Amino acid sequence: MKVSDLFVRCLENEGVRYVFGVPGEETQDVLFSLARSSIRFIPTRHEQGAAFMADIWGRLTGRAGVCLATLGPGATNLITGVADAFLDKSPLVAITGQAGLGRVHKESHQSLDIVGMFRPITKWNTAITHPDEVPEVVRKAFKVAEAEKPGSAHIELSEDVASLRSDRPPIRPVRVRRPDPDLHAITQALALLKRARRPLVIAGNGAIRKLASTQLRKLAGRFHIPVVNTFMGQGAVSDDSPESLFTIGLGLRDFVMDAVEQADLILAVGYDLTEYAPDAWNPRMDKRIVHIDFTPAEVYAHYQPAVELVADIAATLRTLHARLERARVRFDPRWYAPIRRRIAADIRSYDLKEGQPFTVPGVLNVLRSVMGDEDLLISDVGTHKMWIARNFPVNCPNGCLISNGLASMGIALPGAVGAALQDPTRRIVAAMGDGGFLMNSQELETAKRLGVGFTALVFNDNDYGLISWKQRLSVGRTTGTRLTNPDFPAYAESFGIRGYRPTTLAQLTRQLREAITSRQLCLVDIPVDPRVNFELVKRLKAHERARPAPRRGGARRRSRRR
Repeated sequence: MKVSDLFVRCLENEGVRYVFGVPGEETQDVLFSLARSSIRFIPTRHEQGAAFMADIWGRLTGRAGVCLATLGPGATNLITGVADAFLDKSPLVAITGQAGLGRVHKESHQSLDIVGMFRPITKWNTAITHPDEVPEVVRKAFKVAEAEKPGSAHIELSEDVASLRSDRPPIRPVRVRRPDPDLHAITQALALLKRARRPLVIAGNGAIRKLASTQLRKLAGRFHIPVVNTFMGQGAVSDDSPESLFTIGLGLRDFVMDAVEQADLILAVGYDLTEYAPDAWNPRMDKRIVHIDFTPAEVYAHYQPAVELVADIAATLRTLHARLERARVRFDPRWYAPIRRRIAADIRSYDLKEGQPFTVPGVLNVLRSVMGDEDLLISDVGTHKMWIARNFPVNCPNGCLISNGLASMGIALPGAVGAALQDPTRRIVAAMGDGGFLMNSQELETAKRLGVGFTALVFNDNDYGLISWKQRLSVGRTTGTRLTNPDFPAYAESFGIRGYRPTTLAQLTRQLREAITSRQLCLVDIPVDPRVNFELVKRLKAHERARPAPRRGGARRRSRRR
């Protein structure tokens, strides 16, 4: 069998449905092998878009998304998306071509050390140098990419090896069972919970994978343990739940920090340090922490767990639930209920009134009223990301996807293409700033060609708004952030896509509802007033001045029992 055919058969063996990429001369054999297979090759307009599509596919399915590029600039263009998958814990396998092995040892046209370049941004990567290596390399790449914590892997296949022959069969994937928690560690964690009065969960992106969310919701609801989500942990517990304290991660001291400071025990469930550094919520290094994750805790001065439960998160939470039930431990919700009410009231306070300028949080309140609980919002990176994380309630796992490990601008639009292919029946909104939109707006053509439907929502302030906001807070002025933009609705219409630009609250509500419920590809351009960003700063500073001195989290008292 030709190696390129064997390679593609191995991809089929892994359940791959789509390969996103840009064709190249050195990947010609693989492309023709794909054309004869059950896998659909999706030509994209840029390799970064291909990697982001594979990235979001992986986050939504738990199975590795696949992207393909040729050597040299094709491979380097994949890097941002592959790095995003690496830091955002999204399973992805990148495939790159390479020149013939006869010239890779010397300076040669477009030849770069791609394996070396990808080493820091992948869990594992290699070059195939012999035809018989193909089944083992492909199986290992997918196994490593999908194993907890998931991430990116990379395979390089040179054009001359792809044209050779091999009789090796694909290797059958075997489901790997993750371990149950150590019972001694469970007993230690139970002892800490029995002594606590104000335990609190910080749920990271590991809390929305592998049924962890189901067990976390049961635990939090049964024992009245409040849950704070990171940006990528949103939806681990529904924000409609009385136990949800919404989201942590804003650079400013937000209302939710009142709960973190009052908590006398932190259960870090699938918490990812790349999202939000622990020195932001444990500055005095005095918090008792129970680490619940698939992997051991990172060594970090501000994150030194008293107990580490290193096992399947869902199994750990289920075991803790049973032990707490037998011990008849309950916690009093009255300590955190006022904090939840304050956060919810603050979100509602941004409701728009007719005649007012549009603001990002005001538009988000309209958007939330139009979207259903199971719909998907994909956030790009910028000022709007901070508001989406803070002000957009999420009620299901993977109901809102945010890049917050690498925090990559330009992810939302191509990500929505991957999401729409993964579930064509789901209503999807890709929310972007004008800066992030134009980074990968060319993928509108890909979406139109594929016939997928979603709403591209552009928050337009003619600025790199998040940087402008931070510059003003830092030095009182901005530099290098101002932009000019084309007519976005006309730009959309040039692709054969409907474009909207609402100017009144009534139009905004009607056009968002029309666009989202249609499940058609369309664009909504919304001019936004950035002054609300600075109003938030004033509001949070006023709250900080008015609040009483924080309680120390180190006091150990007995829990309430029924």
